[in-house]
Amino acid sequence: MTVQDPTPFPPSRPISEQIAFDRKELGVILGLYGRMVSSGEWRDYGMSFLKDVAIFSIFRRTAEHPIYRIEKRPKLRDKQGMYAVIGMDGRILKRGHDLKTVLRVLERKLIRSVE
Repeated sequence: MTVQDPTPFPPSRPISEQIAFDRKELGVILGLYGRMVSSGEWRDYGMSFLKDVAIFSIFRRTAEHPIYRIEKRPKLRDKQGMYAVIGMDGRILKRGHDLKTVLRVLERKLIRSVE
């Protein structure tokens, strides 16, 4: 009978930090999302939290590409602003330092003329 030493665990890798929306930011985004769902404009959403960006994707239907993406990139905080709304075609619709101000570009779509 031979005795073997236990196999050591592999060295632990440092946990990579993820960028995420905080509770206040999600409250603002989900407030707008709820109003747009109740008006019938939007139907689904998805969230991605990556190493350098947090993305809130908005869908008209589940199987489609997102019609809008709300991105948070903290590295751009001192330059152009860390929040951006990006359209389906990849164009940046609005960028800035304040999330509520950036989301106004989407709220305009909620306002309709009444005849």
